[in-house]
Amino acid sequence: MPLPQAYRPDPAILALGGEFYDPVAPADFPTQIERFWNARWADRIGLGTLDPAERIAHFARFQPIPDNLLQPLALRYHGHQFRHYNPDLGDGRGFLFAQLRDDHDRLLDLATKGSGQTPWSRRADGRLTLKGGMREILATEMLEAYGVNTSKSFALYETGEELWRGDEPSPTRSAVLTRLGHGHVRIGSFQRLAYLGQTENIATLTAYCLANLYAEQPTADSLANAALLFDRVCAATARLAASYLAAGFVHGVLNSDNIAISGESFDYGPWRFTPDWDEGFTAAYFDETGLYAFGRQPEAIHWNLAQLAGCLALLGEVPGLADTLNGWGDRFQSALTTTLVARLGVAPAADERPLAAALIKALQTRTVAIDRLFFDWRGGRDPGGETYASDPFRALAAALAGRVVTPTHPYWSDPDPCSLYIEEVEAIWAPIVAADDWSLFHAKLAAIRRMGDAMTANP
Repeated sequence: MPLPQAYRPDPAILALGGEFYDPVAPADFPTQIERFWNARWADRIGLGTLDPAERIAHFARFQPIPDNLLQPLALRYHGHQFRHYNPDLGDGRGFLFAQLRDDHDRLLDLATKGSGQTPWSRRADGRLTLKGGMREILATEMLEAYGVNTSKSFALYETGEELWRGDEPSPTRSAVLTRLGHGHVRIGSFQRLAYLGQTENIATLTAYCLANLYAEQPTADSLANAALLFDRVCAATARLAASYLAAGFVHGVLNSDNIAISGESFDYGPWRFTPDWDEGFTAAYFDETGLYAFGRQPEAIHWNLAQLAGCLALLGEVPGLADTLNGWGDRFQSALTTTLVARLGVAPAADERPLAAALIKALQTRTVAIDRLFFDWRGGRDPGGETYASDPFRALAAALAGRVVTPTHPYWSDPDPCSLYIEEVEAIWAPIVAADDWSLFHAKLAAIRRMGDAMTANP
């Protein structure tokens, strides 16, 4: 299978060595029905010329892509799950399938979810439900449209098995998902090495992450490398936490094994978008204490960063480690200001803090849904009317004086904003499970991508 010049394989993970992963074999699925193919990202990584049969071969049967990994690799890691340490984790239903460069020279991973059992599956079946795959596609597409640093859903194949799950009607249909992401290393990857006392491997993984995730040249000084990496991770995760709030998004399971060292959001299970600026809104039914509620997501990410700092500290006295961790809150607040104002799409100002403060107060009234507020006020336009007559909205209008930028995309003239609340997701799934009707799913994807185009039309 000849591939175009745009395809640039780079299996850099092999340089780490066998201490970091286990070679595994993919499951042999009885059927392979393509349900989603991300053509625009396939083009960006040089795989856009694959025909349907080749796509099945590589992303449902997982035959190696030329000049890439010869065998899938299940990565080893530990992690805190709801603040309880678990040393029995690892890629239990997924693996790293290939690594390659995109059109911006970033090293990207093609990794799976639902591809079969590995040494880390414990007693699980290593599979993914079709509904779970559909939900992850919707989440990643919506977050990408909002400008959130997220993994991309690359391919989804229905696989013809019946699965039994406690959180949805069973038996249910099975699928295998391939994600495209900037890195597959987690905070939990460092935690495993710390747990085992493998300080040399901590230094090795630090250098790998600097070089391949942050385009920084590591030196022979492992302490300086650790300081630089932690600074970069703190900056990236501050932006991530801010973008979650600006999007009204609740990840649901911000365990340390779900926080990527690249600062890219990934691994979407019980996610939801909150209709209102409700800081106590939770996504997972099992999050009984609200640990990962909408408003507590920054706290959760900061706590996980403290675990990473503890791992890096095993190398020795890392310069500025505590100061960098303590300064994360300021970085988050700065990123939140930037992200909220960017979603409004207004003319820039030297100091955006007054506008961001007025916007948050308006959101906290919970007068209208988050999506509605940003839609109505896009470009700094004051919708007026009874809905927006209260003092917080009048203060928002005053803060926007002189900042108006007329939106050019026709999306902003629609009667309603594009949204993705749980009721909409269930409505999309209902005809799929009842009659294998995917029309609502494809219509929603088209609507999300149209919104994404509108969000970038007036940068």
